[in-house]
Amino acid sequence: MTDRIGRRPLLLGGTALAATSLALTALATDLPTIIALRLLLGVAEAAFFVAAFAALVDIAPPDRLGEALSLNSLGLYLGLAAGPPLGEVLTQRSFPTAWMTAAVLCLAATAASAFIGETGTPTTTNTKLIHRPAIAPSIALCTSLAAAGGFLAFAALRAQEEGLENTSLPLFLYGATVVVSRAAFAKIPDRLPPLRLGAIALAVIAAGLVLTATPHTLIAGSVVLGLGVTFSTPAFFAAVFATAEPHQRGAASGTASAFIDIGLGGGPILLGLVANASIPAALATGGALAAAGCLWTLKLHRAH
Repeated sequence: MTDRIGRRPLLLGGTALAATSLALTALATDLPTIIALRLLLGVAEAAFFVAAFAALVDIAPPDRLGEALSLNSLGLYLGLAAGPPLGEVLTQRSFPTAWMTAAVLCLAATAASAFIGETGTPTTTNTKLIHRPAIAPSIALCTSLAAAGGFLAFAALRAQEEGLENTSLPLFLYGATVVVSRAAFAKIPDRLPPLRLGAIALAVIAAGLVLTATPHTLIAGSVVLGLGVTFSTPAFFAAVFATAEPHQRGAASGTASAFIDIGLGGGPILLGLVANASIPAALATGGALAAAGCLWTLKLHRAH
């Protein structure tokens, strides 16, 4: 749809649909209704996310695409960092207050999207649902997110095992490293081939996770992991969009974002099975997964 009807309708429709779903959630009184509204929210998020990345690539100068992707994902991380604490404060008043506030935020996104003109050229070409050339770099992106997702799931428990009084410190350092580094090093993804940078990022992610699994190096590992994640997303998205013509960017964005959800959703589940035996073993397994992704990426880089 992003390729066939344009980016702007999905930007506006996605945010408006999200606002509707969240506002109705505040009024819902039974579980089946809540589940249906969550499914609707997933559709809304998918529409916005796919269209937003396609629009970003449309307007970014080719020689600054990596910088644009870095700054764009910085916004994503700021939202993910600010959302849960805000929600926690609001739910102390009431859960409907939190849902309605989330709906208002989505309406604000609708208003912001209204100022964005149509960046793409809608096509009547028979575009395919899956952009096959994007699958290989998306697999590598998936391994980075699955590995990092395991850290997000178990970092606080690992901090408790290490005897840290502030169990949220590793997560804070990880998030702060990503935010600061993406702003400070935004231009680096344009100076290296994307697959080479992606392989380096995965190697750093693997090293960071091994450190988090090692006694007394959790804090250092959190920072190292953040440095790796800083470059992984812009590198692999740049590699994905390098495979797509302008009329294929929606399909490429949809393909890559599907692998994002697989990584963020499946990684904690997979590593959670290992965590039943040992949390350090789960983190080390995440490191091994990132290392496998690094080898896969190096293979792709050599093939290019």
